[in-house]
Amino acid sequence: MSSTFILNTADRERLTAAHPAIFNRGFMQRYGFLTGIVAVLVYLTACFFFFNVGPAFMQGRWDRASSYIQDWYSWRAQPRLRFEDGKVAPQWSSRRQYPVDAPIDWLQPLPDGGYSVVYAGTENRLDVTTTRVDVYVDGKNYPVIINGDTALAPEALPEEIKQDGNKVLVHYGFAGQAEIRTSQVYVQRRFLGWANFLFDTKSEFWGKGYGDLAALALWGERLDPQRSNISHMVDDFLDNSVWQHADILSKLMQTLVMAFVGTLFGTLVALPLAFLAARNITANRAANWGMKRLFDFLRSIDMLIWALFFTRSFGPGPIPGIAAIFFTDTGALGKVYAEALENVDDKQREGVKSVGASPIAVNRFGVLPQVLPVFISQSLYFWESNTRSATIIGAVGAGGIGLKLLEAMGTNADWDKVAYMVLLILFVVFLFDHISNSLRSRLIGKTQH
Repeated sequence: MSSTFILNTADRERLTAAHPAIFNRGFMQRYGFLTGIVAVLVYLTACFFFFNVGPAFMQGRWDRASSYIQDWYSWRAQPRLRFEDGKVAPQWSSRRQYPVDAPIDWLQPLPDGGYSVVYAGTENRLDVTTTRVDVYVDGKNYPVIINGDTALAPEALPEEIKQDGNKVLVHYGFAGQAEIRTSQVYVQRRFLGWANFLFDTKSEFWGKGYGDLAALALWGERLDPQRSNISHMVDDFLDNSVWQHADILSKLMQTLVMAFVGTLFGTLVALPLAFLAARNITANRAANWGMKRLFDFLRSIDMLIWALFFTRSFGPGPIPGIAAIFFTDTGALGKVYAEALENVDDKQREGVKSVGASPIAVNRFGVLPQVLPVFISQSLYFWESNTRSATIIGAVGAGGIGLKLLEAMGTNADWDKVAYMVLLILFVVFLFDHISNSLRSRLIGKTQH
């Protein structure tokens, strides 16, 4: 059995008068969410046209981006097969991946003085001579004739071969590509992994498998009577002339020192200044105002700008990086510390003051124990954050791994080394994040007991 309750006009007016916020909602209360969505869509549309997002995507070199990404997890052997005195002479870049005169299975000499470049079996290869390059795609030959100032391909070509002016481009997918010119053939042969990451071609351990290396390290005879094989391996690894492990690890440690020292100095300076900025600690309006404005000035200038300024003043190196972190953190930590001090429990201060303690003792025993866990927690967070920031400011000349990273990117050919340094930075950031979180959780836990 059900009943229906019907309000009359008097009851409806009485409820409306008693609860006007419910029955007479404003426009924003009714349509605020929808209005916000429309505003965001209008804003994004305006940004799309204002920043020319469409043309930027259309003009993007996506093929080049794909090649760079492949360089992160693979390596390219890039010999130039130059035409000299009727013969083909391989010429290697500074990052030569093979020892001089070492046999290479995919680059084989031909009886007539040329070379055969194998990409994917004999069905996809180049047979290079000074007058002709036979391009094989799926076993079918497409001869490229080198005549005068032109390398000329046949009329009917598959999609892997393209005539580009007086040169011919050949693309075999991930396996690599080639550019056939009248004076040389520029070869790119790609393989998974990082070539010579452990040892360069000058090392006695080059080319040995992991099993052979383990045997040499554990029970093999010494290759150098003056040191163990393990010590020999470590030295050759750090002295790798291509990957420069010793230099990269040294720059990484420099970055960590920059972050730690800059954060430490910022903490030590911000701590006493925050007591001057806190209105409930220092009863001087001028001192409060002046100190807070100093904090605003220091933190309003980005760390990168400070790094540029100090780099121009002191030259490149870790000192400008430490100074940039110190200035920025002094302003940011000073503001955070001052706000924490202004929210302390005055009962503890009054208790210490009631026994006749000096102002310094009041702050030491009545204020500092309340805020010290918060101060240390914030400093640990800034230390963790500055580990990442030190990489960025290093790229503008403040030293550290950031500068090394910028140099590798500038070559436009060392993207595998870029990936290596990025992975090192990520590992350090994850490690420091774990350490910082553990320390902060311990401090917070102590305050709860």
